[in-house]
Amino acid sequence: MNRDKDGGLQPGRDPDEIDAAQAALNRMREAAAARGEIRRKAPPAGAGQKPRTAAQGTRGFSQFHSTGRDPLGLGKVVGRLVAERGWTSPVAVGSVMAEWPALVGPEIAAHCTPESFTDTTLHVRCDSTAWATQLRLLSMSLLEKFRTELGDGVVTSIQVLGPAAPNWRKGGRTVNGRGPRDTYG
Repeated sequence: MNRDKDGGLQPGRDPDEIDAAQAALNRMREAAAARGEIRRKAPPAGAGQKPRTAAQGTRGFSQFHSTGRDPLGLGKVVGRLVAERGWTSPVAVGSVMAEWPALVGPEIAAHCTPESFTDTTLHVRCDSTAWATQLRLLSMSLLEKFRTELGDGVVTSIQVLGPAAPNWRKGGRTVNGRGPRDTYG
């Protein structure tokens, strides 16, 4: 065969015999050698390895997932990352905020929204005092639901906040203290 070392064209060579993949690989190897990278030879098969036991020799699911080098699903990778970094509580807190309508139901979610989370206390803002009272009465059952859905110790108390009061300040300048009260007769 008329091949040169990189699989490229040679005078008098048939272009159908060119191996493009081999030529590209050889060019990459030459570029790596020019950068000073050293190519290491792979050890021969079986060198430096322990003899296989009967359980290791079987071609089952456990054989492919025992080395830790096989590809995993994204959910398993993220789950492992969350567990290793100790992020389980912050992720559960985020799931409270994201899954609020599913956790408390659409009727409560329409009138009450989670506002913030400090330590293990969930702060919930309600749009009326009636809904704030209703949520205070339901807080024990909601805490139980959070415990079953998210785990123990994620949410230990719910602080219910009533509707925000209106701001009476108008304009950029205000008076410190009570200020004049002559507008109310």
